[in-house]
Amino acid sequence: MIEQAASLVLLSFALGMDAFSVSLGMGMQAVRLKHAFFAGIVVGLFHMFMPGLGIILGSWLSSNASTWAAVAGGFLLFGLGCYTIFASFAEKRSAAHSLVGAGLWIFAISVSIDSFPVGFSLGLHQTAIIVSVLSFGVVSTVLTWAGFVLGRRASGLLGTYSELLGGSILCALGLYAIF
Repeated sequence: MIEQAASLVLLSFALGMDAFSVSLGMGMQAVRLKHAFFAGIVVGLFHMFMPGLGIILGSWLSSNASTWAAVAGGFLLFGLGCYTIFASFAEKRSAAHSLVGAGLWIFAISVSIDSFPVGFSLGLHQTAIIVSVLSFGVVSTVLTWAGFVLGRRASGLLGTYSELLGGSILCALGLYAIF
């Protein structure tokens, strides 16, 4: 039980680190706190919806597929972690220049889309959906807010390291699921 809770907390932080790093960079551009607040809420909701959908699909597949499905979920996590690590080295421009209107939705979708395969992987392991989804939503909301606040004071280097950390955690959890 404690091992599952620790894995869920680590996974929540790994998924939220992407939102943290992007909001950290955007926070350096003097985003209004009102917009940052709503962005955190929307990101949290997307971090609940996307893995929730993945968990439901993964649970359905798990009950209808053989044991290879759990290993496939581990490979998904590992692959996503590798992608996150390699993407952290690439120069990025945020798709959301503004946190109003379409910019807010683009920001929320871009930082939460990677949580769908994670949810899918969790669904293959018959994870508790409500606890997982709430953990993802709360942690990503708090990390998004922290990114905006710290972005006003931090250098751009911290954003790269946070994405590296998140990718490393995803890789480790993927390897744990495989082996």
